[in-house]
Amino acid sequence: MTFTILRYATPNSFLLLNRRLHIQPLPSFIDNLDDAVSSFNHILHMNNHTPPIFEFNKILSSLVKMNHFKIAISFSQQMELKGIQPEMFTFNILINCFSHLCQLNFAFSMVAKILKLGYQPDTVTVNTLLRGLCLNGKVKEALNFHDHVIRKRFHLDQVSYGTLINGLCKSGETRAALQLLRKIEGLLLVRPDVIMYTAIIDSFCKDKLVIDAYDLYSEMIVKKIYPNVVTFNSLIYGFCIVGQLKEAVGLLNEMSLNNVNPNVYTFNILIDGLCKEGEVKKATSVLSVMIKQGVEPNVVTYTSLMDGYFLVKEVNKAKHVFNTISLRGVTPNVHSYSVMINGLCKNKMVDEAVKLFKEMHLKNMTPNTVTYSSLIDGLCKSGRISDVWDLIDEINNRGQPANIITYNSLLNGLCKNHQVDKAIALLTKMKDEGIQPDMSTYTTLVDGLCKNGRLKDAQRIYQDLLCKGYPLNIRMYTVMINGLCKEGFFDEALSLLSQMEDNGCMPDAVTYETLISALFKNNKNGKAVKLLREMIARGLL
Repeated sequence: MTFTILRYATPNSFLLLNRRLHIQPLPSFIDNLDDAVSSFNHILHMNNHTPPIFEFNKILSSLVKMNHFKIAISFSQQMELKGIQPEMFTFNILINCFSHLCQLNFAFSMVAKILKLGYQPDTVTVNTLLRGLCLNGKVKEALNFHDHVIRKRFHLDQVSYGTLINGLCKSGETRAALQLLRKIEGLLLVRPDVIMYTAIIDSFCKDKLVIDAYDLYSEMIVKKIYPNVVTFNSLIYGFCIVGQLKEAVGLLNEMSLNNVNPNVYTFNILIDGLCKEGEVKKATSVLSVMIKQGVEPNVVTYTSLMDGYFLVKEVNKAKHVFNTISLRGVTPNVHSYSVMINGLCKNKMVDEAVKLFKEMHLKNMTPNTVTYSSLIDGLCKSGRISDVWDLIDEINNRGQPANIITYNSLLNGLCKNHQVDKAIALLTKMKDEGIQPDMSTYTTLVDGLCKNGRLKDAQRIYQDLLCKGYPLNIRMYTVMINGLCKEGFFDEALSLLSQMEDNGCMPDAVTYETLISALFKNNKNGKAVKLLREMIARGLL
């Protein structure tokens, strides 16, 4: 995938790709597929004269804007059959199409056509190819391609390096992206811009490296590279996910100092971050600022608030938000209903959750896996197992097979309702359906068996996991220790405590408390006191 640049050519007036390489629509942009097809067929078959290539490019651009890449390519082939010769703008559109379709060989073959017709690849051509490589996860090849064109003394611009830096960040190579930024600065290849810095800042934030991100932001300010709303949104998100909410709110003030207006995404990130930490009062204050600044809250805003109210057990406030958002011109979506159903179920208001679930059906809204899992969990915990089986059938009929979370909820419900045989049958059903049980599945089943007087069955599952090399966790060991104690096998329970450590799994406070409590209840005071001292020595009490 290489080509020889014969000479540098400045982009001509038809090269209207934007800095991010999205094809820009011409003034009379067509935003409907049927209109685009109709217009194309009309001008292609005109009898009097052949319209200029400009008219065809307008249609191809519109198709690309609507993501109809295959149709754009098909139209270009029909044009060629009619003897309509493409020009550079056409070729750049086609390269973009092939890149989005993951057909990079065809994208690079366009370069041979460009040269054959006497045109010269330009900066937009190179940038589109670079973006295509990065888009398809071939960042190493993009860097090699960059080196190739540089050796041919081809001039690259800020878009070129912004594309490479963004590609490196998207592939998890944030440090390499930073190194490339430093190289650009050191060799004075182009002046680094806000797009390059923001890509790296965003990647640092997603990796929770907020100090590195903020340092880079500070560097931008010193170098008079002015941050934009995307820069601030990335930083606010980063500080929110690491729980530094004060700093996140402070960035809202910094935005005004930098003459950057926050948008709906800015406020939504902040409100969601505050709500997830239980700071709902602060979230409502941010909402007030949002409205005061003329930024309209949307369904995401209100759904975050509902989630926050449930988190702090203010159920009535969550219900009030849900019931009144339509009065504010906002329509609840599937996520909104899922949050409500999950919150109501966790607060043992299952009947209301079921009512909302039925309301979704009446509104022709399709519940997603989260919706089903939340309701199933609530029904299981309230002992309504028969209703759960109906939901499982509904999920399967809708072509949304139940996932591991759904089955774990059902398994837990069966065990708590003393239906351990059905729980064992469910485990077999999961495996038959190709759903791999996880440690939570096995722990729930072992716990259920122990609590229902089926210690031997629990031990068989435990030993089977041990033989197969499963990495047993603290909860599994604690469940087994509790089961052994329940049946009076204290020496075996103490032995299992030692076995935990031998297997590199350190017991926690719950493990010790389970065993100590059982020993005291059965007048094994000496052993209980010894474990209590050991617990204190380990700083667990």
